Amino acid sequence: MKINALLLLFGYFLILGSCAPQDISPPPPDYDQTKKMVVDILKTDEGKKAIQEIMADEKVKQQLVIEQAVVKETLQQVLTSEKGIKFWEKAMQDPKFAESFAKSLKTEQEKTIKALMKDPEYQGMMIDILKNPEMEKTMVDVLKSKQFRQHLQQVITETLNSPLFQAKIQDILVKSAGNIQQATKKQNEGEEQEEMSGNQQEQ
Repeated sequence: MKINALLLLFGYFLILGSCAPQDISPPPPDYDQTKKMVVDILKTDEGKKAIQEIMADEKVKQQLVIEQAVVKETLQQVLTSEKGIKFWEKAMQDPKFAESFAKSLKTEQEKTIKALMKDPEYQGMMIDILKNPEMEKTMVDVLKSKQFRQHLQQVITETLNSPLFQAKIQDILVKSAGNIQQATKKQNEGEEQEEMSGNQQEQ
């Protein structure tokens, strides 16, 4: 009897335990809400001040310098690897990507070219290249090609139709006309003086 009573009591507690409310685990935080909260915090004066203090820390500065060097080295290794070369070859075949890439590097390329043009060593190398017979032949072939002539004709036409170019030409013509008038005036004055002096001598 005692054993039966204990078993009934134990079963009763098990039923109560299964029916008791269990702790509900909280749902994972929403990404957008978390992002918005972080952005809002960073926009506050306290958030900005905290970032400034972090960036001013010498250890953080050193770590950033180290990470920049690591990133640079990693990029160099990736870009010069066989996979990197294949990637660029494939990417450059896409006209849109090639155009965007060229535009993004245009300013830096112009700076580099201007700096190189002032470098005596680079100037000497360019002269040597242009003196090369094969290079001369290539340049002549390009200049004689129909495609280059059409391009040159188009450039000349666009230049002549440019309002800026027309204004410059007009300014040059006006100055030239003024110089011619002055020269003619001086010549006439000189001839008049010669005639006057000749008449005086005859008298």
